[in-house]
Amino acid sequence: MCGIVGLFLKSEALRPKLGEMLTDMLITMTDRGPDSAGIAIYGDPGDGLKVTVQSDTPAEDFDGLDVALGEVLGGAVPMKVSDTHAVLTIPADAKTRAVAFLEDRGLRVMGVGEAMEIYKEVGLPKDVAARFDLRTMGGSHGIGHTRMATESAVTTLGAHPFSTASDECLVHNGSLSNHNRLRRQLAREGFVTKTENDTEVGAAYISSRIAGGASLGEALEGTLQDLDGFFTFVMGTKNGFGVVRDPIACKPAVMAETDDYVAFGSEYRAFADLPGIETARVWEPEPATVYFWER
Repeated sequence: MCGIVGLFLKSEALRPKLGEMLTDMLITMTDRGPDSAGIAIYGDPGDGLKVTVQSDTPAEDFDGLDVALGEVLGGAVPMKVSDTHAVLTIPADAKTRAVAFLEDRGLRVMGVGEAMEIYKEVGLPKDVAARFDLRTMGGSHGIGHTRMATESAVTTLGAHPFSTASDECLVHNGSLSNHNRLRRQLAREGFVTKTENDTEVGAAYISSRIAGGASLGEALEGTLQDLDGFFTFVMGTKNGFGVVRDPIACKPAVMAETDDYVAFGSEYRAFADLPGIETARVWEPEPATVYFWER
């Protein structure tokens, strides 16, 4: 089944509460998929790029990691450790060198971006949220996912969101039937996927179209022509987020909008604790229709 949530804040006053609001929404969706959970938070851009990495042995792997990477890049590298994840801030032109160094040390790169940080692990949403103290995180928008594994193993790398380009990530409910063919095609374009999960292929497809000059809306429209199967996609970018459902729209989805925010959930109950939900415009996204909001 899987459960998806998304929140785009229009109100600056709500930014400090983004993590709290998203966490409550995600926990409400727990029974749609208890295997793993994850959230992408879009906060304030820093000086450079944020690289989120994960380790099964963080005490060992993160000890001195900032110093070692700083020696490779020729400057100080700020590092924030949160349980099994760490966020390192690097110069904007050092992405390739930094990622290669981190992966050579056996670390899993969750995502890279000026604003985006990704936290995901195996376990229930309430436990994953507590491990990373997600409630305290602020930002402009974010997306989340709780997974019921069907097509690949229950692992950290198999959890959503998936990121295949800077400040871009995807969560997905459904199943793609032509992902293996697309995987090979995308690899030739330079978008090499790291897992067996079909959602990562969807993320790479959308990122490849954006890299080719398409807008977020145009990239999401492309999924309707080129992706076979059934899907609800919620895509996050530096400037906003977008939603698209396949033409059959067999997976549940609902949206709500007020003057303060736009929210997405697999079920209406994900919105129950949002401020002002009683006066929100609530609707079910139409099949084969793209919705997106950007700053």
